Order: sequence, then structure tokens, then C-alpha cells
Amino acid sequence: MKRSLTFITLLLCTFVTAQNSIDVLRFSSENTIGTARFQAMSGAFGALGGDLSALNANPAGVSVFNYNQGVVSVSHYGRSNEISYGGNATGTYPGYLDINQAGGVLVFKSSEPSSEWGKIAVAVNYDIVNNFNNELSISGQNTEGIDNYFLNFAQGVPFGDITLRDGEFIEDAYLDIGSEQGFADQQAFLGYFGGIIDPENMEDSNTNYLSNANYSNVNQNLSRITQGYNSKFTVTVGSQYAEKLHLGASLNFHSIVYTRNDEFTENNYDVGSEITQTTFDNRLFSEGTGFSLNLGLIAKVTDALRVGASYQSPTWYRLQDNLQQRISSDLADADINFINFDLVNVFPRYTIKSPAKVTGSLALVFGKNGLLSFDYGIQDMSQARLGPTSDANFSTINDDISNELTTVTSLRLGGEYRINRFSLRGGYRFEGSPYEDGNLTGDLEGISGGIGYDFGASKLDLAISRYERDTTERLFDSGITTPALIDNSNTNVTLSYTTKF
Repeated sequence: MKRSLTFITLLLCTFVTAQNSIDVLRFSSENTIGTARFQAMSGAFGALGGDLSALNANPAGVSVFNYNQGVVSVSHYGRSNEISYGGNATGTYPGYLDINQAGGVLVFKSSEPSSEWGKIAVAVNYDIVNNFNNELSISGQNTEGIDNYFLNFAQGVPFGDITLRDGEFIEDAYLDIGSEQGFADQQAFLGYFGGIIDPENMEDSNTNYLSNANYSNVNQNLSRITQGYNSKFTVTVGSQYAEKLHLGASLNFHSIVYTRNDEFTENNYDVGSEITQTTFDNRLFSEGTGFSLNLGLIAKVTDALRVGASYQSPTWYRLQDNLQQRISSDLADADINFINFDLVNVFPRYTIKSPAKVTGSLALVFGKNGLLSFDYGIQDMSQARLGPTSDANFSTINDDISNELTTVTSLRLGGEYRINRFSLRGGYRFEGSPYEDGNLTGDLEGISGGIGYDFGASKLDLAISRYERDTTERLFDSGITTPALIDNSNTNVTLSYTTKF
């Protein structure tokens, strides 16, 4: 009698298709979220400071604070995905609410009147620098069926390597093949017992495989739900010298949690095809930590002009992926349901090194009435690296990263005008595509605005920011090369409360 698994089985193998340039960009990118004031001005704070989220751009801004204060921010993330795939158009419009920022700063003013060092400030802050929550519904026709995914892995694999041993349970074989032979053989096994592919002949030495699906065009539907975040906990120290120069440094501790739940169905095979419908579901879970540091300065050139410069070191991430799978078709093995989400593939830890970033800033301050600010950043994404570099698979991916990715330039403009206790704010941001050809991910453009009110001992700020970027989404990392085209826009509404003490 077949036994069922009620426990989670661990698997160690090389996950050769999980990490690529898309994953590197996902975990290396930081968005303009933060406090409401920071968002309302599109993050153009490199020469200004005085805002906790601005310390991500330039830690020297910590010594611009004049008072001890604490800030907490809540954001509503609104997504809009207009999707085109296989001649069909769909749309998803999810929304999420979260506490995205919390922190505080302590200001220690010098008690020595003759000292040029006017004050020292220390800040701690927690920011969600990227929110991964999203929902995609991709539907359309394609000439590339899911059989291509399995054939890509199976070709060249001896048939005897993906068959059951005497008395072996199907779920044990699935895990054992993955741990002993690798991810490619495991997917070939899944395709065979899922009924999608068959060997050209039943000899153990056979290395050629054929599809069991007959089609010219198939209908494909993919529901992809992602959740998670990239957060940054920052400890910043800075000082002011001679009321002309601000210096600061930050230690940044990153945390990543990312889940992706894919439910895929395929049908509309040719009349007479033994397979009439296929389902193939995957759940990916990634988590890890990272570390980076920031250095910066802000100089007061004149009463009106400020200049700033900052350096953000590479971020060193250490991550781990877990994968769960299940498959079904008309020709699937009778025991295929024992390969399900109770079985967890746990892959070896890997590293991502995101590139350093340099930012230059200018700001004009018009007394106490208003200001204009400009930031220009440079980050060479072709220098991103996956590791360990001794792994041949990662070496190949790193070569692809060097060839596919390019230097990203970013522009941020922000302004603020004060009317008594009210502050009106606006901003614009542009970020170039990280890809050399600009096809997979387009340029990003965004606008923002907001309002604030100063009660004296506390402040309340509201911001609305919106940005748009065209992207592509592949249904699978192998086999099906046709991507879905996504016109993506994000609208964030953030409310921040600040209290002085």
C-alpha cells in the first residue's frame, strides 16, 4: 500500500535555473518608499538631510536634525498590471497596506562654545526599500507548450537515471534524483512521470525524449502571486563641523523574504492528442540577509546653496531558496499526487553582490519658505555577481550579467514650499533600464506630491507617488521563451507621523 508523506522532506541539489539577472535585479533594487516627506519629493534629499529615509541616500543628513524625534509611516501600495500575452489582454489591480518605516534620531549638541563640532547625531531607522507583493494573471495562446520545459532538461539524460528502483516510492525517487543527480534530472523525472514526455525507446541508455502532447497552439494560463519585502535596518552616526559641513556614516542590515506561488494550466491540444490538459504548479520561497555601508557629506557653500555626495558600498547578500512542485496530466503516473507541496526542495545557500552606488546632489534653500533639490546617481549593474564564483553555473550566469546589464543612471527632483504651518511638496524621478537593450525592463518614470502640517511638537505628512515601468515576465525560466508584456504602474499613498522630544 502506498504511504503518504505528512512531513517535510529536505533536499539538497543545484538549482541551476533559480538564479539569473532578473533575480539579481529584484534583490538589488531599492525603491523610493520611506517617509511621506521623502516620497513626496521623489527621494531628492542627498544635499538636504533632516529626514530619516533620506539617510539611505546620504547619511550625512543625520546631523541636519536639530531636535530628537521619532517617525512612523504607513503605506498603501496600489498595483496596476496591464498584461499582453499570446494575443490576449488581461489586467490585475491588487492593493496592500503595511507599516513601511519606523525610526528615531537623537541629537547631542556640543556644550563647548569654542568647539567647531557643533553636534553629533545618532539615528536608527527601519525602511521597506522594496515591496514584492503583486498578482499577475497571464493568459493567451502560444506555440511553445510546457513540454518544451521538460524536454530542455531531459535531452541527454540517460533514461535509466530517471526511473524507479525496485520497491522505491515515487516521492522518494523525486527527492533522491534531485539530491544525487541535480535539478535538471529531477525535472526530467517529473516530466516523464507527469506524462508530458517519453523516452524515444525504453532502453536505460536512451538519451532522446519526445513530447506526448500534440498541438499547433495551446492555451496557457498562469496565476503568479508574489509576496515579501527587502527591508533595511540602518544605524547612522553623523556630525556637523563649523556649521558648514555635515559628515555621516551608516551601517545597513538587510533582510529579504520573497515567495512566489505559480499555478499553471495548459489545454487546447489537437484533436486526438492523448493529453487534453496539463497543470504544473510551483512554489518558490527565498530568504536571506545582507550588509552594506554608506558614507556621505553635505557642504553649505552659501546660505542658499548645498552640495552633497555619498557612496553606498556593494551589498553582500546571503540567500537560500526552497521549491515545492506538483504536476498532473491525462497520462500522469497513478502515484503522481504523492509529489506535492509536502515535499520541499531545500537548495544550498548562495550569495548576491549588488554593485556600489555613487550619488551627487545639489539643493537651493530659500530661507524658511522653500527649497529645490536634485540628485544624480550612478550604479553599474553589470558588476553584480552571484556566488559562490567557484560554481561553474554561477560563472556562466555572471558572464550573462556582464553582457546583459549596464550602468543605471537615476535622476530625482524635489521641491517644497511652506505656507505658515503647511508644507506643499512635489517631485519627479527617472531611472534608466538596467538592461543593455532595454527590452526586458524599460525606463522608470515617476511623479509625486504631498502635503504636511506642523503642529509644533509633532507633524503629520501625506504623500502620493506614482511610477510606471514596462517589464516582461517569463512563465518559466526554461523552454517557454515567449514573455508576457506588462505595463506596470504603482501608486503609493503614505502617511507619516513625527513627534519631537
